[in-house]
Formats: sequence, structure tokens, C-alpha cells
Amino acid sequence: MSEPTAHLQPASRTPLLDRVNSPDDLKKLAREQLPQLAAELREEIVRVCSVGGLHLASSLGATDLIVALHYVLNSPHDRILFDVGHQAYAHKMLTGRRHLMHTVKKEGGLSGFTKVSESEHDAITVGHASTSLANALGMALARDALGQDYKVAAVIGDGSLTGGMALAALNTIGDLQPRLLIILNDNEMSISENVGAINRFMRGLQVQKWFQEGEEAGKKAVQAVSRPLAELMSRAKSSTRHFFDPASVNPFAAMGVRYVGPVDGHNVQELVWLIERLSDLDGPTILHVVTKKGKGLSYAEADPIKWHGPGKFDPATGESTSSSAYSWSSAFGDAVTELAAQDPRTFVITPAMREGSGLVRYSQVHPHRYLDVGIAEEVAVTTAAGMALRGLRPVVAIYSTFLQRAYDQVLHDVAIENLNVTFAIDRGGIVGADGATHNGVFDLSYLRSIPNVRIGLPKDAAELRAMLKYAQEHPGPFAIRYPRGNTERVPEGTWPELQWGTWERLQDGDDVVILAGGKALEYARQAAAGLPGVGVVNARFVKPLDETMLREVATRARALITVEDNTVVGGFGSAVLEALNRMELRTPVRVLGIPDAFQEHATVESVHARAGMDTAAIRTVLAELGVDVPLEV
Repeated sequence: MSEPTAHLQPASRTPLLDRVNSPDDLKKLAREQLPQLAAELREEIVRVCSVGGLHLASSLGATDLIVALHYVLNSPHDRILFDVGHQAYAHKMLTGRRHLMHTVKKEGGLSGFTKVSESEHDAITVGHASTSLANALGMALARDALGQDYKVAAVIGDGSLTGGMALAALNTIGDLQPRLLIILNDNEMSISENVGAINRFMRGLQVQKWFQEGEEAGKKAVQAVSRPLAELMSRAKSSTRHFFDPASVNPFAAMGVRYVGPVDGHNVQELVWLIERLSDLDGPTILHVVTKKGKGLSYAEADPIKWHGPGKFDPATGESTSSSAYSWSSAFGDAVTELAAQDPRTFVITPAMREGSGLVRYSQVHPHRYLDVGIAEEVAVTTAAGMALRGLRPVVAIYSTFLQRAYDQVLHDVAIENLNVTFAIDRGGIVGADGATHNGVFDLSYLRSIPNVRIGLPKDAAELRAMLKYAQEHPGPFAIRYPRGNTERVPEGTWPELQWGTWERLQDGDDVVILAGGKALEYARQAAAGLPGVGVVNARFVKPLDETMLREVATRARALITVEDNTVVGGFGSAVLEALNRMELRTPVRVLGIPDAFQEHATVESVHARAGMDTAAIRTVLAELGVDVPLEV
């Protein structure tokens, strides 16, 4: 009788990674093993992203660099900062969170970015670009003021470096000279292609004859390492431009920051060698590494924009397994492309969000009336102001969360002179998986506070088109705010007439009336369906309110309910209460919306339920107000 055969477990595809649960485990590996570890990390990143719809290309590109940083530095004692944080998946895996990667961007799971409250290894909470250098400067100054001894390293992409905040911080760093290592992760990308003079400098640097000659000399010097690095760098100033570029042609050196590079950002062993030495130098140093976004995945390397943040996909073929639908961003892009064909004054500006804002087709059809200013929201708004002053009708296409960064420019540069600028505000309201850093739930409140700015919330693509056309034909600044998600496509050439500041009755009823606009209107209609006496108003304009209709419904109704996908502090509900106070009406009002707290990542529907503003929550309030609400409506 034969012996039973044992069931053999298949060999792990990540044998080295399986041994690494912390930076201390990483340091036990031989340097010769680091390239294999980086390859295994990339394989794991692809697997996780394929089922989760996460940030893929940027994480693949930064993997070798992250391995080198954690191999040399001692996190969490040493502080490693990542600008934006969407490229830090390898960092999460190497700091004990690999077993939780399937929860990234899911309710109760890991953040898609670095987050201080998530791990002691996450130096900053981040999600917006260009903040790492100022944070790193503050940490270095705190270290020195308190007499402590730890290293600070900030990883910033060349895309983030286009942001004025990063450049301003770099200027201060060069002036104060703190001990600080800055890793410039140069992949020629942010989300869209990088633009501007700094990007041209990066590209030009790599093709200069002196640089190419210096690069070869530098490689030989690296291989020979037989002298102290200080001597090597002193000689490099005159003999090898691989390490230093004169201030006459290098903006970093001109700012007083030591410059090293460019070097291969995928040669992990060379990166280890450099970081070991550069992190001990006095003063600030920039290490310029050149990486490939999407590294190791052929289709992501070929189209890093598409694979920046894809939906679910088959890792073997790259074929999408996510459903496709017509998005609000596409609806805006189609509308403004048509409108620009009719009006030569229309000019669209975006801060590095061509794909996200639905502007790919527009940029191709109207290339001479399209401007991407890079990650510089303030520049986008004030450039629009300059255009408006000279007769154009600029449209600033921007995410709600990023418009926060240009509040003063909206107020000071646009609104004071009542300039003709239209703000197409994408991702208004809860965005879901990206969480607190990206939720667009403050725009109604901060824009309401600015005189002259008018605010509209379209319920569908037809109303979006109507509002956009109205804004482009009338004087002053207009804000058109729409959510993340999908809407019904409308035929090309659809331009309904709409008077700004007028609301629309969608369901008759004078007992309790629900006032809602945008995404919240869907919940209101569902909650009121089949309930006689409950009215629903499409309150599509937040500024100005339709005070004629508001007075009418408030006079007749026993109570009002306002619902908004915005903070309840200073938002639509507050506007209604202010108006009723001016009218000296005392109709009870229940204000539903996002509470005065940051909302963590989860599905949009889950966050709305948690906030108490979804269909079920509205029905609960109706019942509390005495409406006979069946268990199932």
C-alpha cells in the first residue's frame, strides 16, 4: 500500500517580502537582496491595486527609493515624509501594514495616503501636494531647537515642485540651512504631464553635454569610493557635474541647497550608498533621482496617466474589470468643449487635473485656449483674473478640495472687482475613498462668505450645461459645483434656458417641505416618494437663494428640512435660516448635512449615512416631525 502524498504548499511569490514586517527586518537583508525585495514589493502592489482600484503607477515608481530610505534611515526615530502620500504603498508594507493593504481606502481601513494617526512611521498626514518641504523644515527646526538628534528626509515629486508652497519652503530652507535631505523624485509626471519652466529645466539638465560627461565620471567615482565623501564632493565641484551643478545654471544651488544628481531612481544599491552619505551632511541637500512611473508593469509604464489611479483590473492583461459610466467630469468637459466652439472668449485653466476634470478632449480641440498651470491653484485663479480683466471669459476647472488653497485669490483677485470668471468645481461634497483630505464639503460655506460670488448646484448634466452657458453670458464670478460620480448623458447641442437664482418644485406638498440641491437632492426625492403632503424643492442655487419660493413654502409649511452635501456650518441650511430671519418667519427648520467633524474614507453612501443626511435619515426626521412614514416607502 503506497504512502499518502503530502499536500505541498505552492512556493511564495514574495519570499523576501514575507520576512519583512518592519524596517528592522529590512535591515537584516543583504544589499544584494534589495533589488529582489523591490521587485516583490511591486508585484504585491500590483496585486493589491488590481482588486482595490488604488494609486498604482506612482507607487510602482517609488518602490526602489522607499526600500533604500528604510534600509538606511531608522524610522520612526528618523522622519521620512512623502509629498501627497499616494506613492507610499511600499512604505506602508515595510512598516508593518502589509496584512492590511486590502483595506486601503475602505471604511475602517488604511488611508490611501500617509496619516499620522495611522502609524508612528507616517511623519505627516497628507493628500494635497507641495506640503512636504515646509513640514520637513519645521521638523528640522524643532529638532535643533530641542537639542535632539534625528534625520529628516522629504520625498517630493517634480510635479509637486511646481507648487508655490514647495518653492517658498525651498527658499527658506536655503536661507536657514538646516540639516535636511530632500529627495526629488523626478518621473516627469504628477497626474497629468508636468508643465512649466522647472520641468523644462529638469529635462534640459539631462541632455547637456557637460552633464553626460560628468555622469560617466560620477559613476566611476561612485564605484571607486576610496575617499571621504567630503573630498569627493569638493573635487566634484570642478571635475564632475554629476554631483554639483554651478549656481549659474542650477536653481537649487542658487537657493543655497546642495544638489546631487540626477541618479537612477531604480538602482536601489546606488541609492543606499548615496543616502548613507548625504543624510549625514550638514545643511540641506537635494538628491535628484529619476524614476519611471509604473515601473515594472509594461502597460503602466506605457500609459502612466491612465494607470495613475485605475479602477479594478486584470493584472495579467491590464484589462479593466470596473464598470464604465458617464461621469460628471465628462459632462462638464463635453459642455465646455462645445461652448468654446461657440464663444472664442472661453478659455479653460486647470491646476494639473486635465484627466480628472474631463478636459482631455477640450485640450485637443482647443489647445490654444487651454492652460495647465501645474499644481498651483492660486496661479490658476489669478491668471483667470488677468484674462477676465482683458476681455476673456475664463473657466477654472478645479476640484473642490483644491479650490480651498486659492480662497484668497477668489476673494482678492476675482470677487472684489466682480470679474467674469467661472469656477467649475468638481468633486463637490463627499468623495468617499480618498477621505478627509479630499472631501469637498467646505466650498458652499467659504464661497457663500465672499461677496459677488454666485453658486449653483446642478441636479443633472442638462442643468450643468444651462448654468455654464448662463455664467459665460453674464457678468461676475460664478461657481458651478457638482459631485464625484455619474450622471445621465444629454445630446450634444442641449442648452436649456435657466434663470440664475430660481428654484424648482419637484414634488408638491405643503406640510413638510424638503429643500435640497445637487447630490443631496437624490436622497430628498427618495425619502419623499409616496408621502402625500411632503414637498421637494430643487434648491439648485445657494447664492442667491430663491427667496420668493422660500417665503412661499415657509409660509405654508409646518416645517422645512434642508439637506446638503456640505458642512452644516455656514452652508446651505445656514443660508436658509439667515433668509428666514430677515423675513421674520419662524418656520421650524431641520438642517441635515455633514457634521462639524472630518469624515474618514468610506463609500460615499456610507459617509452620508454616518452623517445623517441620506434617505433613511431624512425619513427619520420626517417621522419625528409627525409625518406618517411607512417602514418601506
